[in-house]
Amino acid sequence: MASFTITPGRPLQGMISVPGDKSITHRAIILTALANGVSRVARYCRGEDCLNTMRALQALGVRIDESVEELRVYGKGLWGLTEPSGPIDCGNSGTGIRLLTGLLAGQDFFTVLTGDESIRRRPMGRIVKPLREMGATIAGRKGGELAPLAVMGSRLRAITYASPVASAQIKSALLLAALFAEGTTCITEPRLSRDHTERLLQFLGIALRREGTTLLIDGRPSVGWNAAPRLVVPGDFSAAAFFIVGATIVPGSDVTIQHVGVNPTRTGLLEVMTRMGADIQVLNRREEAGESVADIRVKSARLCGVTIGPDLIPQTIDEFPILCVAAAVSEGETIISGAEELRVKESDRIATVSAELRTMGAQITEKPDGMVVQGLGTTADNGRLQAARGHSHGDHRVAMSLAIGGLTASAPTLIDETACIETSFPAFHHTLLELLTERR
Repeated sequence: MASFTITPGRPLQGMISVPGDKSITHRAIILTALANGVSRVARYCRGEDCLNTMRALQALGVRIDESVEELRVYGKGLWGLTEPSGPIDCGNSGTGIRLLTGLLAGQDFFTVLTGDESIRRRPMGRIVKPLREMGATIAGRKGGELAPLAVMGSRLRAITYASPVASAQIKSALLLAALFAEGTTCITEPRLSRDHTERLLQFLGIALRREGTTLLIDGRPSVGWNAAPRLVVPGDFSAAAFFIVGATIVPGSDVTIQHVGVNPTRTGLLEVMTRMGADIQVLNRREEAGESVADIRVKSARLCGVTIGPDLIPQTIDEFPILCVAAAVSEGETIISGAEELRVKESDRIATVSAELRTMGAQITEKPDGMVVQGLGTTADNGRLQAARGHSHGDHRVAMSLAIGGLTASAPTLIDETACIETSFPAFHHTLLELLTERR
């Protein structure tokens, strides 16, 4: 069982890059595989989640040449995928298994999709139900509520669907299925979730229309779309978030994170941290592959508690664990509500984050849809968590959040079960140590 120890006492200083965006990498691999011709996907995320999606497309007959710098994807066109010889293992990736289910629902062959123990616990009915309405034939445990999922590709028809939750995974699964459906599919969300799929579709020249929180896409395009000569994936904002919070809460810190995606459907953490009093500068804004990109400079600052309601949850959904660390060391009370979706992530993040931070001395009251955090900023601990032995519960974001929290302690913190970090940020510990290295 992998583990590492966090030794506090130094500020975070320097300039770093973070892995390519995990969400965009999944989508880039899938959509370039459906393109006509050879695409290059540069600065992609090499986390295990994205590599599993790459292997899935290879199993579906797509040639993908892999190097550290880029993927070279030999697209087979909209109708060029072939039946795999065995089940496809999506590992720990909810994005991978849900998007692939949408993609495969309209094929003319049979596929079984599975994943690790965590994936086999996560809800799949939220995509299976609307895909069945489109005509898909999908079987699974508990009537399709749980993986493994057996997908028998069918001829699909367009539907009008109102999603009960703002979820980019649901929306993206349906958009991929809609490419193979007859007619115009309409998808409405209660609030706008992250829009990477829409941006990438438009970047590749695929017709897509938005009316408020409703998307309309025409199925079965006659000629498909051409390859992307070079698609550059922005740095993952969710990976940058750990260093944004770390540089804020560790006194004397000054960190610049280069080439970070700042898509407004993802950057709720910046808004929340700014309201809390963080010193954050967003510099050198530009656009790549349809996405907003910038450099982010963060200096240490004292934080105060805030209220975070349902409207901000879709833009902060993956940053919840590290945001709780910021709340725990701030001055005053932070109230988080409308976050019940976090109970069905890699772990029940409300429960696991509450429990783990309490072992480090945080004052947290768990609620069904969030929590109330009494910050330590005005206590005798003066904004410091306590050293402890933390457990990730197999959740990469919990593991990295505990590591950042440990930087505020007065003694080393040991974190167990850290192998899960490989799913999204294999170089996390190395990057953190690089920022903590004493400079003369």
